Order: sequence, then C-alpha cells, then structure tokens
Amino acid sequence: MTNTVGLFGAILVPDWLSNWLTPIWLLGVGTLAGLILLGVLLGLLAAIGWSPIAPAWFRRQMRELPLAVREGVLWPVLWIAVGLAFFGVFGALFVRQPGEMLLGLTRLRVAGQVPLEFQVPPTPRDAEGDVDFRHETAVPINWPTAEIREMLLESNEDLSVSPQQYVPPAEGERRTLGAAERPVFRVSSDEPYRWRRGDFQSPALPPERLENLYVANHGANPATFRITLTVAPAFREVKIIPIMAVCVAAFFLVYLAIRAVAPRLSAIALATYKSEIAQPLFTIVLMLGIFALLVFVFLPYNTFGEDIKMLKDSSFSLIMVLCLIQAVWAASVSIAEEVEGRTALTVLSKPIQRPSFVLGKFLGISWTLALTYIVLGLVLLILVAYKPIYDARETAKEEATWDLCHYEMVMTVPGLVLSFMQTLVLAAVSVAISTRLPLLANFVLSFSIFVLGNITPVLVQASQTQWEIVSFFAQLLATVLPNLESFNIQAAIAADVEVPPSYLGFAALYCALYCGVALLLALLLFEDRDLA
Repeated sequence: MTNTVGLFGAILVPDWLSNWLTPIWLLGVGTLAGLILLGVLLGLLAAIGWSPIAPAWFRRQMRELPLAVREGVLWPVLWIAVGLAFFGVFGALFVRQPGEMLLGLTRLRVAGQVPLEFQVPPTPRDAEGDVDFRHETAVPINWPTAEIREMLLESNEDLSVSPQQYVPPAEGERRTLGAAERPVFRVSSDEPYRWRRGDFQSPALPPERLENLYVANHGANPATFRITLTVAPAFREVKIIPIMAVCVAAFFLVYLAIRAVAPRLSAIALATYKSEIAQPLFTIVLMLGIFALLVFVFLPYNTFGEDIKMLKDSSFSLIMVLCLIQAVWAASVSIAEEVEGRTALTVLSKPIQRPSFVLGKFLGISWTLALTYIVLGLVLLILVAYKPIYDARETAKEEATWDLCHYEMVMTVPGLVLSFMQTLVLAAVSVAISTRLPLLANFVLSFSIFVLGNITPVLVQASQTQWEIVSFFAQLLATVLPNLESFNIQAAIAADVEVPPSYLGFAALYCALYCGVALLLALLLFEDRDLA
C-alpha cells in the first residue's frame, strides 16, 4: 500500500492501482483541458456571432450550436469526454504526485544540453600540505535534480567536486571525517567525470534541487571547470495533456466546421449516422469488441514475457475487422438498399445533388466508425495500461511502475490511428462498390480487397524471380489496390519501436489520397445510375 498524496489530501492506495490509474488520469486531465479550450474558443466565436457586423449565416450557426452538439456524433463523444474529465479531477486522489506532474507542464520545453563554465582558483592547503576543504569554491548550478539526466565534468586541473558542502569534523573526531562522509566526484585533468542517473556507482545528488557544486582545486593554477548538463523534463509523460487537449478540441471544431461549410452534405451524413447507430449491428460490434478486449488481457499467450505485444496486435486486428464489417454493412444499407428501395430517388428529388448524396453517406459512415474507434480504443488503452501490472503479478516479477504502464499505453495510440486510416480507405472502397452492387457482393469484394491489399507487397517481392506474367499481375494489383500494409505496425510492435510522427503524416496523406480516388470512382459510377 502507498500513502498517495493527491490534490485533496493523503489516502491509502494500493501500489498497483496507483500505477494503473496514473496514465488514465493524465488522459483525463488532457480531456479536461481540451473541453476548457473548446469552451473558450466557442465562447469567442459566440461573442463574434452576437456582433452586428457578423454575417447572417454565422449568427445562424451560433444559434444552432446546441442543436449541432446534441443531434450528432458530438453528443456521445461529449459524454465520454466529460467522464474522462471527471476522472481527471477526482482521479488525483489515487495517483502519485499529481501536483508535481501538473507543475511539470511548465518544464516540458526543458530538454537538451546546458553548458556551464567556471574559473576555480587553487584551493589553499593546511599546515600539513593537504587541501583545506573549508576553502573550496561554490559554483552555482541551480537546477531541479529530477531533470538532470547526465552531468559531464571537465577541467584542466585535478578537482574534487561534491554536491554537499564540507562540514569540518567536531573536536575529537578524525580530521578527514567530514570529507569522507560526503559524495565526491574526482575530476582529472586528462579524464573527465560523467555522472549518470540510475548508475549505482555515481554518488547521489540532492533530492530536490542541485543548488551548488563545491569544488576543491588540487592544482597550483586556476582551473577552467566546464560542466555540461543533459536535462529533460522530470515528468515527460505529461506532454500527453496538451496533445489530448488539442485532439479533443479539434474533433469538435472539425465537425462543426464541416456542418457550417457544407450543410446539405452534413444533413445526409447526420441521417446516415443516426440510421447506423440505431442498427443492432452497432451495439453488437461495441459489445463484442469490449468483451473480446477484456478476454485478450487474461489470455495466456505463452510468449515468454511478450504477451502485451500479442495483446496489441490482436486488438488492432479485432477492432479493424469489426469496423470493416460495420462499414460494409453501412455502405450497402445506406446506398445500395436505398437505391433499390427508391429511397435515394426521393432524397435526390429535393435540392440535393448526387455528389452530396455519396459524400454525405461516406461522411456519416466515417462518423459512425470514429465513434466506434473512440469507444473501443479507449477501452483498449485502459486495458493496455493494466496489462504490465497483470503480467508482473502473474509471473511474480517486480511490480510494474506507472511510467511503464504509461509507455505501453502511449505506444498503442499510433496503432489505433493507423488502423482507423485503413478502415477509412476500405469504407471509401465499399461506398464505391455499393453504388452498383448489393450487400453480399460488397462483402465479398471488400474483404477480398482487404486481404489482397495486405499481401500485395509480399506478392510483388515474390514475383520478382517468377515469370513476367506473374510479375505483371502483381504490379497491377499493387497499382490498383490500396497498399494496406502501410497501415500495419506489427513489425514495430514486435521490435518495440516507436512510430515516428512523420510516418503517421505520410500515412494520413496516403489515406486521404486513396479515399479521394475511391470517392471519385463512386461519383462516376453513381452519376449515370438509373434510380428510377
């Protein structure tokens, strides 16, 4: 049990519970910050909307803002965000050092190397010719100890450096006792000294702040004492707070911007979204996904300590397949069946063009998929944060720390983002197919494209040494079909390698381009479709 000091006092919390909840609390704080940021931005927009110089359409959008939040995907997302924000407030009772973590937000930009240089005069000697540590030189450092990762000490003279000031021994004690009891770094003129955090052979620094280093110059000449501090934020994990805040605010603002700029398209999207979440399949996908994710946590994978990698890989595949089923079903029901049932003819008899109809259907399917990914992705993040604790308790290993739980949780996010991009590509392809073919054919073609898109790079590589006709068809498939292997991070999970933001950016660009091509094909196929 740990006596955890939260923002509201000290309570007794089990170690494993505090380690598990701390990463989730950081998500909650980020969500709370995002809601506050969103409220400020919407307040500014509302103030502009009340101005008499604001355009009429802008004032109308501000008046309809509460309705826009309540009737679409923003409403369930808002409740999820409020729940996370609530935990961001009261979860501080169960986490470690919440105040210090929040203060660490102001030190996120502290990273890199800090060079310092001092001139240290020769230290006087006593009657016996030894260095008199009572006259050592104090050089100011004034840096939080928790942020110092490494310290390189260099000099052109032999030095004795200590983070503690020399205390002369009391009368009757050995003369050198005061110097022997404190940590000392020995810096040679021909060999620098390197202090590293976590190195058991390195003397400890003061727990709170390194104010000064006390230097004794053993040489006869003044010493040029150079110190290079390698620093990093004490709580680097808190950077998830501003990232989460921006993501929350951006999701709401993007939805409202699309609704304001393209009202007809948004009306089709809203009707599609409402229709899909009312389908039993939506509830089945959510319940089945949550149940399977819970089971995955406790399955014995027999991977010799690598169970969490199997959990991530299995969860990504599960969520993507469930969302693909939902996307194909939604595209077929909302386009193919509406065309067959003459519902599309009724809709298009109003002032709605065919491009708005197709793009609106895709947008509504995308909002449905986004809600599914938010729910299942949040459940997965919570379970991944618990998985190191469960594995440590099952194998009788050392208790997993909260920063390890946070690391595993954060490493899961790129996989969810890439999986969502892959689902969007397949949803766009499914929309194009549904403009001409019914549900069963859509399922067969979409899942065939899903399989071929994931193995196309392998086919191209394997066909290099085969007949030309085989190589031609492999290249043709690679050109026409989406390269879904680009959204697969199984290799990164196996190697425990972080996915760089640049890769996510290129993947997002590829996703947007291929979705654009697929939707353009959908428009061409739907343009001359006889709806009567």
